Formats: sequence, structure tokens, C-alpha cells
Amino acid sequence: MTVLAAGLALLGSLFFALGAALQQFEASSTSRAVLRHLVRRPRWLLGGLAIAAGTALHVVALKYGPLTVVQPMGVASLLFALPCAAALRRRRPRPGELAAAAVISIGLIGLVLVVPDQGGDPHLGTGEAVALLAGAAAASLALWTAARQASPAARACLLAMGAGVLYGATATLTRVLVDGGGEFWFLLAVPMPALIALALLQRAYAVGHFGVAFAALQVSDPLTAVVFGALLLGEPLPTGVAAVLTALAAAALTAAGTVSLARTTPMSPSHDVTARRTAR
Repeated sequence: MTVLAAGLALLGSLFFALGAALQQFEASSTSRAVLRHLVRRPRWLLGGLAIAAGTALHVVALKYGPLTVVQPMGVASLLFALPCAAALRRRRPRPGELAAAAVISIGLIGLVLVVPDQGGDPHLGTGEAVALLAGAAAASLALWTAARQASPAARACLLAMGAGVLYGATATLTRVLVDGGGEFWFLLAVPMPALIALALLQRAYAVGHFGVAFAALQVSDPLTAVVFGALLLGEPLPTGVAAVLTALAAAALTAAGTVSLARTTPMSPSHDVTARRTAR
């Protein structure tokens, strides 16, 4: 069953990477990278379907294998995403891009493996849920504000991080709802941060540095969920010298790989237009 779970997780990563590459291609190829225009583009919608399929495969994989096997396989989506994006641009991925992506993936796997397993039934009260949404909104707004004056690569990273924070908050609320530990209004609140995150992510994609944006999303989304889980749900964080040192080393690798990726990944052909637009 573990082999089946790993295979499903890898296939899910491929679908997720392809969907992200398709959506970034469309977002960076139009002068209006806003949802109401992107949803009219068939290739962008196809990307959304691919992402949904990848997510579903990941969920099924978790039913057949342990988290320590499935989650690292999910990280492989970055290694798939860069060749997919390059193929859409009719170019070959540069060796430096793939090397940087491999470093980021190793760092992400290290971070995933040191997070303790979640236990118990999560529960959020109304006040805690409001604090979660307000905290995510404030952090995302701060990142969006900082992105307006940043360089293109940093702008893509900051916007994607803002999206990742909101996705992490959405994941936390969704987990509470699935386990029956939340209020009914949580169900009504979940779509809003998810939609704002999707819009922010398209702005990040439109800048042109796809690898940087995708890596930032992969880092910020799960880490936000871990932080909210620890602060609001009482879930454990890594403890012990070995776990802490591993987490720090993994974080350093991820940061170094992201910086390297920003220097090696070429901008999309339409970046001159999109970069000005996303700075507004």
C-alpha cells in the first residue's frame, strides 16, 4: 500500500505542477491577470482542473500510506512544474533552475519530516477563528504592500507568500470543519480567503518568475497551517535539538534555493507589461 500511496502522490504532484504551469502561462500572457478575465480562458480553466485532480490524488494517497511518505512526494511538484512551464514557453529548463529546485525540494522535505504528526480532534471557537482570519488577512496585506515596491523576483515571491498564508488559513478552517470541531459560519467564511489567495497567486504568476512564485507558495502554505495549528489548535511543533537543527538547516536550504532560482529562472516574455501591472 505504501508504494501505491507514493505513486498516487507523485501523480498528484505532476497534475498539480501542470495545472500551476498552465495558469501561470495564461496569467503572464494577458494584460489583465484578474480572475474575471482568466476564467474565460480555456487553458487557465484546464489548469484549475489539473490542480483539483492533483489535490484529489494527494488526498487518496493519504488513505493508503503514511504522511511521512505522501508529503515528501507532494514536494516533487516543484521539480515537475519547471519543465512544464519551460515546455509551454518552448524552451528547455536550465540546469541551474533544476538544481535550485532540487535544493528547495530537499529543504521542504526536511521541513515536512520534522513536523510531528497531528493528533486529537481540532476545535476552534468563534474568537479563535476570527483571530485566524484577521491574522492571515493582516499578514497577506503586509506582504502585498511590500511587494508593490519590490523587484520583480521579490514581488513574485511576496505575492505568492501572501497567497500561501491565506491558503494555510483556509486549510486550517477546512480541517476543523471536516473533523466537526467548528461553527457553521466557518463554512461560509472558507471561500473568501481562498478566492483572495487565488487572485493574489495569479498576480504573482503574472510577474514572470514562475519558479520563485511556486516555491514561495509551497513553503508558505504548509508552514502557515503548522503555525496556526500550533497557536490555535494546540498541535505540537518540532522539539529536541536534532529536530530543531534539522528544521533550521532545511529552512536555510529552502531559502538559498529560492534565491538561486530567482537568479537563474528567466522572466516570461510579457514581463514588462505584467510587472508594471502587478506593482499597482
